[in-house]
Amino acid sequence: MTEDELQKLLEKILPAADLHGLFVEECQDQDVRLRFSLTAGEAWSMPALLSLVDTALRAAAGLEARLTHLNVTVLRQAQAADVLALSRVLRRDGDSIHAEAWLFSHAAIDPMLHATASLSTRLR
Repeated sequence: MTEDELQKLLEKILPAADLHGLFVEECQDQDVRLRFSLTAGEAWSMPALLSLVDTALRAAAGLEARLTHLNVTVLRQAQAADVLALSRVLRRDGDSIHAEAWLFSHAAIDPMLHATASLSTRLR
């Protein structure tokens, strides 16, 4: 899938509240790089950051995948800047997908959040 195709799909599937100025910077195989932007005068809340994690993980694993387990480590506070999300699939095993996501404030230098997750493609 190309960056443009993923961008259009995410914009179609995600609720407007979860888009946060979403821009797909890179999409290669099972690695994805997304950028999210704040609206003027806003700050990043933990629910908003968890929404970004979910979006990043599903962008890498497949948008039909749903979280079954999530482990999040907060490494530093979010700044009032764009958030860069790097996500990748670590392993696929049948209906189960294991993935990770890193969130960075503005640039991919010092991470502010790391998440590991299991996702499932099995419909319930």
